[in-house]
Amino acid sequence: MRPFDELYDIAAERKGGVDALEELISYPDPNVTSLPEDRWLSTMTKCIFQAGFNWKVVENKWDGFETAFHGFDIDRCAFMHDEDMDRLMSDKAIVRNGPKIRTVLENAHFLQGLRDQGGAGQVLGGWPSTDYVGLLETMKKNGARLGGMTGQYAMRFAGRDAFILSRDVTARLIGEGVIDKPATSKGAMTAVQAGFNTWMDQSGRGLTEISRVLAFTV
Repeated sequence: MRPFDELYDIAAERKGGVDALEELISYPDPNVTSLPEDRWLSTMTKCIFQAGFNWKVVENKWDGFETAFHGFDIDRCAFMHDEDMDRLMSDKAIVRNGPKIRTVLENAHFLQGLRDQGGAGQVLGGWPSTDYVGLLETMKKNGARLGGMTGQYAMRFAGRDAFILSRDVTARLIGEGVIDKPATSKGAMTAVQAGFNTWMDQSGRGLTEISRVLAFTV
């Protein structure tokens, strides 16, 4: 692994200098632990529906989703029944994919279960960045369709500190010898976390910033 400063210099050179690079780097929301439950469910649901589908179509229909799912009120979504499913499968304002619609119910239950631990904001938003892969594993295990890239995008779009193992980030991780192929195993994800932790120690930056810089080196 090269030190982070060297990777930053590569990205800056590719993007036209330090100022240009800094304009492209995104940052987590410092208030993410205060994000309401319904916004966590909304973001998760949007990422689930966008997975393997045209993102623009989902984005254009999102007002319809918000209406159909009552603003993603956790308790209302957790008690959806068969009649609700029938209504939603007939609602042309949303993408009518039965298995993905059901994830709203299942992930509402998942988020309800976090209340005893301080709530979604504290658990998901406050999970230590040094164990981000532990958060991803928890979401994969206890949530619905929140594994892989979907969970990573959901956390980034919700505003928490997060890396996304995009094609470019993965290419850089392979180039630095952190992994030898796309990370799909627990061992590979542990190695990825260790690499990011090293770069965080070196730079004082978080996962989101480092992830963006890595992507811009490729």
